[in-house]
Amino acid sequence: MLIRLSLTCLVMSPVAAWTVYKPVRVLMPEWAGVSCVSELICTDDTSRAAEAAALYDRAHAFVVASVGNIEAGPRVIFCASRACFRSFGFERAAARTVGVSGIVLAPRGWRDHILRHEMIHHLQAERLGVIRQWRMPGWFSEGMAYAFSEDPRPDLGEPWQGHRRRFERWYLSVGRENLWAEARKLWP
Repeated sequence: MLIRLSLTCLVMSPVAAWTVYKPVRVLMPEWAGVSCVSELICTDDTSRAAEAAALYDRAHAFVVASVGNIEAGPRVIFCASRACFRSFGFERAAARTVGVSGIVLAPRGWRDHILRHEMIHHLQAERLGVIRQWRMPGWFSEGMAYAFSEDPRPDLGEPWQGHRRRFERWYLSVGRENLWAEARKLWP
């Protein structure tokens, strides 16, 4: 009986995760009604696949040149509809990054600086680890993403503007060559 119960739980765990924690859908976006046009690019509107690919390539090249090498390019789900974005469990944001598993862009997120911002979050997860990324202070996590993505807005509003300023001050004190080593020291 215990073995049968254990096997049932093991088989049902992915189904429960899919239902309860919708961001897990970035692992199998096709199951959420999205078409993957390559290993790294998925969309609910394949007529915009070339636009998505160009945006991806620009953002990836920018982050590698400006922030650091990305070991594994993130899968990006380019949602052309709000329904697509909501199907991954997101509502108000322009985009969301799910650790190193993927990035989901809302319709209003199809912008260079927004995808660069999310790729920086992906890079943070790669370099610092997903658990540490969850525990990062906002001034570091969001401040870095806003500062390095070259977000064109001069005033982000609070707390984002304060995060960006604090990160920029910290970064000036540590420099590019020490960025990741010093970041690891910020919290255990």
